[in-house]
Amino acid sequence: MKNIFRQFTKDDFFKNVNLHIHSTYSDGRVEFNELIKQAKELNLKYYSITDHNSIEGYKHLEKMPDGLIVGVEFDCFFDLNLPHILGYNVDINNPELNALTAEFEKGIMEVPKRILTSRHPKKVIEAIHSAGGIAVLAHPCCYWCLSLDRFIQKLVKMGLDGVEVYYPYDRITRIVKFHSRKTVKKLAEKYNLLLTGGEDQHYSLFNMEKNINWDRIL
Repeated sequence: MKNIFRQFTKDDFFKNVNLHIHSTYSDGRVEFNELIKQAKELNLKYYSITDHNSIEGYKHLEKMPDGLIVGVEFDCFFDLNLPHILGYNVDINNPELNALTAEFEKGIMEVPKRILTSRHPKKVIEAIHSAGGIAVLAHPCCYWCLSLDRFIQKLVKMGLDGVEVYYPYDRITRIVKFHSRKTVKKLAEKYNLLLTGGEDQHYSLFNMEKNINWDRIL
């Protein structure tokens, strides 16, 4: 799977690859199966539904559709920050991973409850790796720290595999943005991390942004 991730280019995001989507199994507004249907209609080559602290949607699938990568987004607490760690291509039956998923709806839906049950990223990364997956830091520009380099370096030492470089901050978190995409991309290259991207979509995939000029942004 890492080799597939390495083949993604900036032009793939968000034209035919979207690795950050939420369904009604967490705080999304569209049902899991409907998102799959929309992804097919949009001819997405690869996509991932990454519900907060939940892999429940995948457990109800009779068959994995082409292009769908199993994903999850864990809420963490580290260095006075609340980083989110995305796990891709994980085994949904892995006991270590399942031990970290939320047992109750409030641990999935309600932000205050999610914060109170935040996990340490080291534990999350280890569980993702135990499940055969790839651990990626979501929306890195959102974390308040004097040195994003040092913050990411600490996560790399824990086993972090990648960072989400291609992300629509201007639409989703215009105010809470402490660093630049350019900085994140440079750090990804510095630490030989995978570069991923996704829209953090909570609504219909038909709302996906198209033809983003990443050369201008980065």
